[in-house]
Amino acid sequence: MRSLLRGGGMSTVLVTGDRGFIAGYLVEKLLSNNHRVIGIDNDWKYGKQEKKYDANPNYHHYTGDVKDVDLLKKKLKDHQVEYFVAAASWIGGISFFHKLAYDLLAENERIFASAFDSAIWAHKNLQLKKIIVISSSMVFENSKVYPTPESEVYNCPPPDSTYGFQKLATEYFCRGAWEQYELPYSIVRPFNAVGIGEKRAQLDKEVMSGNIKLAFSHVVPDLIQKIYKGQSPLHILGDGKQIRHYTYGGDIADGIYQCIFNPKSKNNDFNISNNISTDVLTLAEKIWFRLNPEKPFKYTSDEPFKYDVQRRIPDVEKAKKILGFEAKTNLTSILDEVVPWVCKMVDEGAI
Repeated sequence: MRSLLRGGGMSTVLVTGDRGFIAGYLVEKLLSNNHRVIGIDNDWKYGKQEKKYDANPNYHHYTGDVKDVDLLKKKLKDHQVEYFVAAASWIGGISFFHKLAYDLLAENERIFASAFDSAIWAHKNLQLKKIIVISSSMVFENSKVYPTPESEVYNCPPPDSTYGFQKLATEYFCRGAWEQYELPYSIVRPFNAVGIGEKRAQLDKEVMSGNIKLAFSHVVPDLIQKIYKGQSPLHILGDGKQIRHYTYGGDIADGIYQCIFNPKSKNNDFNISNNISTDVLTLAEKIWFRLNPEKPFKYTSDEPFKYDVQRRIPDVEKAKKILGFEAKTNLTSILDEVVPWVCKMVDEGAI
């Protein structure tokens, strides 16, 4: 039998929060490799959506609350699920986890407790092989080690933001469920995911950036929107020296895919990221000259948010060595896809 990693067999994967941004890339990846996908989402973030794979016979989407343990158990049993990707969570831009500091912590803890309660049960009583948790680079919020290896999560101070702290808690869910119930796990830490499909969220809190009203506080779509709408000088949070590793959503899906099926990912954690550092000012200039090729670049600095981490620089060698994973899409190619899409969404009033 050919390896599942080469698409030679069919597995059944439950993806909670399947209508979300990163999950959308993952679902497409799974379906393209002939796996069955069971999705559950309550549409809280974007409302009802249509996906291009909705008619795929291997995709079964259910509208429901992933905090409902009985619902999760039923779908795990009815569909004989083998892998559980816990992707559902309250997530948003930096303004989101300032405005909803308590709510996202409390809600996400309930979501992950439900996921693990049902996964522990399914591993004991059914055929569930593993849970895969989508964590975040924000667990390294207080790290001073660059590039930051996975092991730094045990050495650096815990995050100051409730968002980062809750993401760290999801990793302790994994450890606790393994220690007590021997539920296998994999932890995925995406860094600065960028792609298409992310629209205005229903719970996002609007903020002003100069003369432009934003609802994301995600740096790439926000910069595109402001430049496309003609803002000049361009308003940038802080001095623009913040360093990020912008990683394409499709590459992150590839990394998650490896963490689902690669046996070497068992009880392991991985930074899933591009390996190229880019400061915000350089990013802004790249977008500016795509949209304003004849116009001089001008910017002004606004007061940054409290939890605007200055450097997120991952060590990606572990994923490369153990999983054979490397992000393939550079920033230029990402912007080739994302800039026109965001501009189209601005025209349609979707962001």
